Amino acid sequence: MSQKIQAVKGMNDLLPVEQKDFPLTSEFWQAFEHTVARCAQRYGYRQIRTPIVEQTGLFVRSIGEETDVVGKEMYTFADSNDTLSLSLRPEGTASCLRAVIEHNLLYNGPQKLWYMGPMFRRERPQKGRYRQFHQMGVEALGYDGPDIDAEIIAMCAALWDELGIREHVTLELNCLGNRDERAAHREALVAYLQQHEAILDEDGKRRLHTNPLRVLDTKNPDLQAMADAAPRLIDYLGEDSRAHYQGLKTLLDGLGIAYVENPRLVRGLDYYNLTVFEWVTDKLGAQATVCGGGRYDGLLENLGGKPAPGIGFGMGIERLLLLVREHGCLKADNRADVYAIYQGEGALLPLMQTAAVLRGHGVNVLQHCGVHSLKNQMKKAAASGARFALIIGEDEAAKGEVTLKDLHGSHGQVTVAAEQTYTQLQQWMEA
Repeated sequence: MSQKIQAVKGMNDLLPVEQKDFPLTSEFWQAFEHTVARCAQRYGYRQIRTPIVEQTGLFVRSIGEETDVVGKEMYTFADSNDTLSLSLRPEGTASCLRAVIEHNLLYNGPQKLWYMGPMFRRERPQKGRYRQFHQMGVEALGYDGPDIDAEIIAMCAALWDELGIREHVTLELNCLGNRDERAAHREALVAYLQQHEAILDEDGKRRLHTNPLRVLDTKNPDLQAMADAAPRLIDYLGEDSRAHYQGLKTLLDGLGIAYVENPRLVRGLDYYNLTVFEWVTDKLGAQATVCGGGRYDGLLENLGGKPAPGIGFGMGIERLLLLVREHGCLKADNRADVYAIYQGEGALLPLMQTAAVLRGHGVNVLQHCGVHSLKNQMKKAAASGARFALIIGEDEAAKGEVTLKDLHGSHGQVTVAAEQTYTQLQQWMEA
């Protein structure tokens, strides 16, 4: 027997049933997708879909060559002619903005876009963190005021309400200022960290000169006191940055959206400025962040487009759905409305014709296939979770009739003319 080929470690199949190491099902996933699409539409955002593979330079230029994502985690390979380096996308913002620039979407004014799809990072798989993971993201381009910052945060809050997890997530907020303000803070921060270089861990020493802000975001408990005492970026903000930040907080207060100011929140990518935020939870162990984002006002220009402000967020779907599965209210119910049963060769075609009519009216019909006893089919009907059974035997077929049975017992059983099947079912479903 040939050896079985298994999926790549950290890349999961999505099945209609739960798996031991990956408890999310395709029905649960679809219910989430529908919820997200409705929420985005309510806020006026339109969907965009981009390729999974992009030129590596896109991510080097946008995310930053010195970041962990580009330096250690991307899946990068040469094209067949070895002249072009390609990468599986590790996040969605860069691809979205590349498409906006390439197709000149900002020509007619600002854009509100959302996307959903697989991303790839080569990191150690663990609960809620996978090498192929899926992300839902939003990008609002061409808006420079704090009102759009507040709107996309409010969109997140509305989604948490629909998923039933609002009480299990906390909004953390910070302001990174502009380029000059960050440069002044960086100079002071590097000087401070150099004074404590002896106690820095390996990651801290590596980031000291490449991305010192990330040193403050350390999860190492031995470095917390040092990080807490470091120079704070908020103390280096100018009047405009402070006004933007205060405007955002005022709007969130007015909308009743609670937040915690976290001066050490910097996010992991180089392109952020001004507003950054994360929604975090204490229900998933070490994987605390379920959604994060912020402003990237210089990124469009850096990628070759005309200067325009932008803000967005991304949420890891697997991690979020693990939280929703345990603590939320999302229901995945793809059970059929009707289980269709037949007895005798002459009953099969009338059954399929009746089922087709019902499906045309939007009724979900699961048809039994194969020749089995009526008793066996009724057992399968009960196990399917369908509310009603549609039964056609040779006698019903000869008379142009069907038998309907309420499997939940409320309406009993009735035989009606075949053309009255939908009318009868509609009466039962609305009762």
